[in-house]
Amino acid sequence: MDWLQLFFLDPVSLYQGAAFPFALLFNHLCVMDSFSTQARYLFLLAGGGALAVAAMGAFAVLVFIPALCTVVLIHSLGPQDVHRPTFLFQMTWQTLCHLGLHYTEYYLQEAPSTRFCITLSSLMLLTQKITSLSLDIREGKVVAPSGRIPNKNSLSEHLHAALPYLSYLLFFPALLGGPLCSFQRFQARVEGSSSLWSRHSFWALTWRALQILGLESLKVIVSGVVGVGAGLGGCRQLQCVFVLWSTAGLFKLTYYSHWLLDDALLRAAGFGSELGRSPGEEGLLPDADIWTLETTHRIALFARKWNQSTARWLRRLVFQQRRTWPLLQTFLFSAWWHGLHPGQVFGFLCWAVMVEADYLIHAFASVFISSWPMRLLYRALAWAHTQLIIAYIMLAVEARSLSSLWLLWNSYSSVFPTVYCILLLLLAKRKHKCN
Repeated sequence: MDWLQLFFLDPVSLYQGAAFPFALLFNHLCVMDSFSTQARYLFLLAGGGALAVAAMGAFAVLVFIPALCTVVLIHSLGPQDVHRPTFLFQMTWQTLCHLGLHYTEYYLQEAPSTRFCITLSSLMLLTQKITSLSLDIREGKVVAPSGRIPNKNSLSEHLHAALPYLSYLLFFPALLGGPLCSFQRFQARVEGSSSLWSRHSFWALTWRALQILGLESLKVIVSGVVGVGAGLGGCRQLQCVFVLWSTAGLFKLTYYSHWLLDDALLRAAGFGSELGRSPGEEGLLPDADIWTLETTHRIALFARKWNQSTARWLRRLVFQQRRTWPLLQTFLFSAWWHGLHPGQVFGFLCWAVMVEADYLIHAFASVFISSWPMRLLYRALAWAHTQLIIAYIMLAVEARSLSSLWLLWNSYSSVFPTVYCILLLLLAKRKHKCN
């Protein structure tokens, strides 16, 4: 269970908590008329640089370099040409850094540096912002001063024009976590008025603080249950199902707590308010829709609601751009973006198959199950099966290594995705015959 212990010894929350006073200070300064727009951009950029150095140490250079290169590419390429080079550069850079983690974990058999792991997490978030920005420029949502090479006379003007983009890529409330904030929203909040923020955001922050407190209390209880029980290596038969459910529950509580904390930090800085939002501006989508995630009986719906801003980003970046096998390509790209560990590749491929099976199973059930008692029974069984399959996928993705994956494969828990695979084959064959 070493991988489980490493997952919860996460210092990112400490750094996020330390950034809260500065987020509140930024919002307070925005309310003051004396705080200019350029000063706001510089404050966010300087805060991001300081937080990166504090959390990552020397590894912060691995985040600064792609951010600077992206700004150069944006100012050097035309709007229709900027997306592909920035995407390829950023994913290549991120993949090389992930390969460094693979080399440390699998070849050297050493525990990776905590600062390096934080850097990789920040790089993944940076990839979201870079690709979101480049797509916005290509689609005309953002007008960038591109296609011109600075000369000596206009260098200061180009630095002035580059400041919003560099500040967006490195601004401290979203450096280590948080839902994806679009450049349009970022720019509108920095350059707009914050006079309507105070009361709305205060109650939002209070509610999130209470939610985090409740989740952390639950996490203490569940971690006690998981700690005294047998792991996947020591469980027997149906006991493995309980281990699967309780361990995944602990993972989910941790994710929910982190997502709420990240969302609260963005709101503390003034980026979460919907007041005064322009019609074309993309809203801030919170990552944790806990009620839907815990009550849904649809794996496809769970996939759309789990880490919502990332799911929306993947849909826009991959799913909507592909004509053949868009679902499979989306989950494969997600595995690539996460680092291509064995457990991640298996987990995301399994998730893609389960979503495809989910579509066929529920389409079949909606036609052949008509009475409300049978529908109620079906919904209850589908909910339990969905939660157990998600738990199975979650353990595969978080375990990452082949040894942990082998324990999961050989447990009784494998029966749940196997049932869906069999139903997928049967219903796909039936659909083919009907066609």
